[in-house]
Amino acid sequence: MSRDARQPEGVATPRFPYSPVVIAGELVYTAGQVAVDERGELVPGGIEEQTGRVLDNVERCLEAAGCSMDDVVKVTVFLADFGDFAGFNRVYAERFTPPQPARSTVGVRLAEGLLVEIEVVARRAGI
Repeated sequence: MSRDARQPEGVATPRFPYSPVVIAGELVYTAGQVAVDERGELVPGGIEEQTGRVLDNVERCLEAAGCSMDDVVKVTVFLADFGDFAGFNRVYAERFTPPQPARSTVGVRLAEGLLVEIEVVARRAGI
């Protein structure tokens, strides 16, 4: 199976060896997206602001692959502090319509200043 990597507009170009989004057949995989802007700078604010930016980045990745948030089947969330779960979940719930994708949420140690990281798997419609 071939792989097609994309660099979405509005998403910072990685400084490390990975692709923000990869298409493999009918499936689309995003790398873990964090709360950085297109210049690679951390967005100001707390968990709700960071979650919003992370999901904006995820959405841009999906669009680059011809998908939308409605095509997401699995989400993996990494939280630096489970005390932020309620704030994260408020923003998350606004971005996915029923039926929501499957989701796993784990507590991890993230890079300095990062509160949340999200990666998704989506299915391209019509493929």
